[in-house]
Amino acid sequence: MHAETTESGTARSGTATRERILAVANELFYAQGIRATSADRIIEDVGLTKVTFYRHFRTKAHLVVAYLEAQSAAEQAWMTSIRTPGDPLQSLRALASGIGAASCRPGFRGCAFINAAAEFPDADDPVRSVVDAHREWIYQEFAAIAAEAGAHDPESVGRQLVLLRDGAMVSGYLQDGTQLGDSLGAAFTSVVTSAVAQR
Repeated sequence: MHAETTESGTARSGTATRERILAVANELFYAQGIRATSADRIIEDVGLTKVTFYRHFRTKAHLVVAYLEAQSAAEQAWMTSIRTPGDPLQSLRALASGIGAASCRPGFRGCAFINAAAEFPDADDPVRSVVDAHREWIYQEFAAIAAEAGAHDPESVGRQLVLLRDGAMVSGYLQDGTQLGDSLGAAFTSVVTSAVAQR
C-alpha cells in the first residue's frame, strides 16, 4: 500500500513538473520566439536541474513539439466549444469575436502556428508536421461549417475562411484589433452567404 502511494505521488509530481515546463515554454516561446528561447532559459525559469528537464523532454525539439500539440489541443477545444449546431453563421460570428478578443489582449503575437512555421521552414521538420496537422484540422472545421450552411463547394469556402482567419490574426498583431472581430465576422458571413447563393 505504501509503495503504491509513493509511486502514485511520484507520478503526480512528474506530471506537475512536466506541466510547469510546458507552461513556461508556452509563455516564452510565444512571447520571444522558439529559436530565441534556449532550453537553459526554460530550465532557469522553471527552477529545476538539467537532468530533470531532459528526463521529461529528451531535446528542446521534443519540447517544441509538445508545446505546439498543447496549443493545438487548446485551440481545437475552443473552436469546438463555440460551435452552434444548426447555426453555422452564428458559429462563424463567435469564432470571429473570439479572434478579435484575443487580438486585443496584452502580449498577443498572432497565430502560434504561423509563427512556428516561419521559424521552421523545413517541411520535413517534426515541428512542421504538428503545424500542418493543426492547420488541416482548422481547414476541415471551416469546411464543415461551410457545408452545414449549404455553401457551394464547401472545401473551397473552407480555404477562403482559413485565409481570412490567418489574415485577421496577422492584422490583429500588427494593428489595433478593436474592430477586428466585427470586420472578420462580416467577411466570414459575406463569403459563406455568397457561396450559398451560388447553389
